[in-house]
Amino acid sequence: MSQQFDVIVIGGGPGGYIAAIRAAQLGFKVAAIDEWKNAAGGPAPGGTCTNVGCIPSKALLQSSEHFEFSHKHLAEHGVKVSGVELDLPTLIGRKDTVVKQNNDGILYLFKKNKISFFHGRGSFVSATDAGYEIKVSGAKEETLFAKQVVLATGSNARALPGTPFDEINVLSNDGALRLGAVPKKLALIGSGVIGLEMGSVWRRLGAEVTILEGLPTFLGAVDQQVAKEAKKAFDKQGLKINLGVKVGEIKASDAGVSIAYTDAKGEAQTLEADKLIVSIGRVPNTIGLNAEGVGLKLDERGAIVVDEECKTNLPGVWAIGDVVRGPMLAHKAEEEGVAVAERMAGQHGHVNFNTIPWVIYTSPEIAWVGKTEEQLKADGVAYKAGSFPFLANGRARALGDTTGFVKFIADATTDEILGVHIVGPSASELISEAVVAMEFKASAEDIARICHAHPSLSEATKEAALAVDKRTLNF
Repeated sequence: MSQQFDVIVIGGGPGGYIAAIRAAQLGFKVAAIDEWKNAAGGPAPGGTCTNVGCIPSKALLQSSEHFEFSHKHLAEHGVKVSGVELDLPTLIGRKDTVVKQNNDGILYLFKKNKISFFHGRGSFVSATDAGYEIKVSGAKEETLFAKQVVLATGSNARALPGTPFDEINVLSNDGALRLGAVPKKLALIGSGVIGLEMGSVWRRLGAEVTILEGLPTFLGAVDQQVAKEAKKAFDKQGLKINLGVKVGEIKASDAGVSIAYTDAKGEAQTLEADKLIVSIGRVPNTIGLNAEGVGLKLDERGAIVVDEECKTNLPGVWAIGDVVRGPMLAHKAEEEGVAVAERMAGQHGHVNFNTIPWVIYTSPEIAWVGKTEEQLKADGVAYKAGSFPFLANGRARALGDTTGFVKFIADATTDEILGVHIVGPSASELISEAVVAMEFKASAEDIARICHAHPSLSEATKEAALAVDKRTLNF
């Protein structure tokens, strides 16, 4: 006999576990299903983000920054050190500890909110007018039933055609996070978020890193003034970024990986590397869900088709996060998870795609929200822009990190903020002020008139808002 619930959530990543918690807060009897396993075979909820994405990559980025800082910059602060060595097993072990702390935290939250957790793969068995029967395939097989189902099954790394991941020489984000030794030569295909972050980690730890990017423009989705500043910084650091290439045959052997490609000039080249990380995007994960068995509609990419409220074509079935349209971002999934739970309760869930922030956690960090200049020009929107460099910011000078700037774009007539773009220290934190401002339809003048603490990096935000009206005070 099936165990009865009001809501079943399949997937325990940021979208799924947050949807389950919010539904439980609203009085629903909730079951959460997640199959991710830790090294011991136990449950490891949190999805790609917690296990092989956002969380472990940030842990490695932090550790690698400490390593490089101790080598190259401590002396500037009057701190003399010698004999600094890399202990990679400890560095990776710290990352694993951070991941486990997050896994355990989610399990605690399930218990706190009286959510029944099932460790295994969830799939549809049948659909009736009363609801849906869901099978959990794991160490112990279970059958659950609920009127409402939330699908939050996430995404998988996209492999190059004909070159599957072996996680030994040809690596996805998973393998890139658990290398046993620093490769002498590391190749990456794709200069997006994962490529730049993983390239940065292993470059700091001693690898010679070369990135091959098929597009002719670096970070094409980013405001190009920001992208050019970032590219200049990455070039200076030693990241070799080749744009406009066409990747050909890839040969992997015990000796390493050989990548044939055509460069931007049309000339044939070969890149020899010890390891290859492929970061060319991600694909929606509906494997084993038995979507066809209940008539769940998927699009040509394999994503679950939903409307603006995240409803699928099946009554009572919702889908959120990477497995549906929109940006594949953990915080986007979380917002959709909360919104869906509230909609199930008859409330009006809120997700504003225009104010979802984006972040690349390199050094310098890159963060933005809203429209770029290029998008506004293409849309024929009249705007005005202003920027302020961290070089003129007192706190940035004290930190010893003055790369980059803050840029504001506002409507030429109303002064409403249309986009904010940051490249520089703590961009991931500074962007939140812009998100709040845009949610409240603030003008650049509103931010320019707000008192910001001195000295702080956030003063650069105020000064960039002032620059929209060409009245910066410190530059």
